[in-house]
Amino acid sequence: MDQLPFSVPAALHPDHLWIWRKSVYVDENQRTWLPISIKTEDGLRVLLRQVDIPRGEAVRPSQLPPSPLPLMWQLYPGRRYRGSDSSFWHVVFHVEFGGVEDLLLEKVPVPES
Repeated sequence: MDQLPFSVPAALHPDHLWIWRKSVYVDENQRTWLPISIKTEDGLRVLLRQVDIPRGEAVRPSQLPPSPLPLMWQLYPGRRYRGSDSSFWHVVFHVEFGGVEDLLLEKVPVPES
């Protein structure tokens, strides 16, 4: 049987992702993730790509420009993350392709009251 060109990573989803500096998040294993925000008709998605880059100096949240992304994500049960801003994000996919790991999250809309 032919091997597929992509795979589900052997590791689980990152447990936490913290903002380190503008456009760089770091997980609990000190791996760096670069976010790409994607606005859709239905809401917001973010593609997080695990790329090993020099982290540089960490910055305080007050030094960061405004962003629609939370400062931190924590993995919750049910294939979702909770942001530091209390938002929930559904894991659309988490794959590895050609040695590059991608995690796509979709913001869960807040129900209207």
